[in-house]
Amino acid sequence: MKRSVDLPLTIRPIVGMRDDYPPGFVDPSHSHERSQLAYALEGTMTVTTDHSAFVLPVRRAIWIPAGIAHEVTCRGAVQLNVLYIDPALGDTSPTCRVFDVSPLVQALIGEVLTFAHAYDVDGREGRIVRLLLEEITRMPEVPLSAPMPRDRRLRRVCDLIIAEPAHSGDLDELARIAGMGRRTLTRAFRAETGMALAMWRQQVRLMAALSMLGEGKPVTTIAYDVGYESPSSFTAMFHRVLGVPPSHYAKSKT
Repeated sequence: MKRSVDLPLTIRPIVGMRDDYPPGFVDPSHSHERSQLAYALEGTMTVTTDHSAFVLPVRRAIWIPAGIAHEVTCRGAVQLNVLYIDPALGDTSPTCRVFDVSPLVQALIGEVLTFAHAYDVDGREGRIVRLLLEEITRMPEVPLSAPMPRDRRLRRVCDLIIAEPAHSGDLDELARIAGMGRRTLTRAFRAETGMALAMWRQQVRLMAALSMLGEGKPVTTIAYDVGYESPSSFTAMFHRVLGVPPSHYAKSKT
């Protein structure tokens, strides 16, 4: 989200804007001197750091601490409300996280975007900023991330699965892609990510499904597109992990 260079980021502790990204947009790895809060109004995007990959579906937000290098990828068109926050105000989290947004937090984000850049830090605007940052810490995290390994051989496997969630290669095929033995692959993958490869692949498929739901695709199509044999098995996995059916995240939800 490099368009922050057009904002007077140092004029006040928090500066915001609305931003739009076209389908297929990729913002290569970069970082900001300020922490970043992005709330998705339309569409879904993926944020990848050196350590994890995150998906940001519509009506959720992501916190990216200052100095964290990240790449942004948008499958479809994306519209965001973005706030850049001085770390001196106190980071709400030392790591990236995706979280639910209450109606109050949504309203506070929208209100901050109406501020003049040189708002009154000791007046009403300053109090709204402080309330927003306090409320953000209360928002529940959504499990929409997957750890990324450092080993380049394992990364090849991960990049393939992220690019093709429905890829059905078994462990032997993935081991060949990594240039490792099957047992070495499974041990190394768990050691670097803390997850078994099968669970990691399920998480990536879930993240891809959320992106597709944000685009308005039907559940049946999504189930096959992310590698499930039937819509019912996909829906069961979705409900088991997130506690709600896929329709909860569908584009038509208001």
